[in-house]
Amino acid sequence: MNKQRYTIKDLQNEFPDNDACLEWIKSHRYPDGIYCPKCNKVTKHHKVAGRPCYECDYCGHQVYPLAGTIFHKSATPLKAWFEVIHRMASTRCGISAKQIQREFGVTYKTAWRMFRQTRTLLGEITPALCGEVEADETYIGGVGQGKRGRGAENKTAVIGIVQRKGKVIASVVPNVKRSTIVPFVTHNVQPNSVVYTDEFPSYDHFTRIGFKHRRIEHGARVYVNGDIHTNRIEGFWSLVKRGISGVYHAVSPKYLQSYIDEYSFRYNHRDDKVPMFK
Repeated sequence: MNKQRYTIKDLQNEFPDNDACLEWIKSHRYPDGIYCPKCNKVTKHHKVAGRPCYECDYCGHQVYPLAGTIFHKSATPLKAWFEVIHRMASTRCGISAKQIQREFGVTYKTAWRMFRQTRTLLGEITPALCGEVEADETYIGGVGQGKRGRGAENKTAVIGIVQRKGKVIASVVPNVKRSTIVPFVTHNVQPNSVVYTDEFPSYDHFTRIGFKHRRIEHGARVYVNGDIHTNRIEGFWSLVKRGISGVYHAVSPKYLQSYIDEYSFRYNHRDDKVPMFK
């Protein structure tokens, strides 16, 4: 079965206006109907004209489906929110707030807030990985003078693991010391899994803690030795770095995890048959 497509035309047909967007949110949040606390039962509610709320037909009690969501108290039309989320779901490397500002006619502050709010929903709890898992760390930050790679200044460390033919888990970390890396891997990888890494010393104790450890000697310019390599996790890092440098140009350490979550979400749902926007 091929993956379903969900184009901008499909979006416009399903959500032609703000009321259609609100109706979807209401149906999603109250799939069994809206419970009225005054009537003490599920009752029929009607949309209040000009307001994002529904009112009980019997007692007039009002319910606001946007309360507690990323859309709450936003002056931006719901249709624009849905279109921006669709754009985020349809791109592989991301889309900038500046581009949304130009295309939707909103302020940069509004576009950036829409992205930030949407990214808060993309941090998933992924079950521990198993089987063949690759682990690696990288540094993300602006280009500057001085040392590159491990130990570079003004860059933020990120640790990641990916299950071959499976999902990725990545996290911003304060450092890449053994005391940081080992707990992250043991928490997110099931025991007896085969873990592939490079020769970085922080990975030295993986065999002692229950993993089958395989290493590739990058220092000796060896990058593949049979099935021993870290190409998948390095491919994920490449995707993240190209996206950040090419689309966003720079990301502050404060918000970097939300961007990592966004790229992880896309990677982990790349083979879903249901469109990513859905």
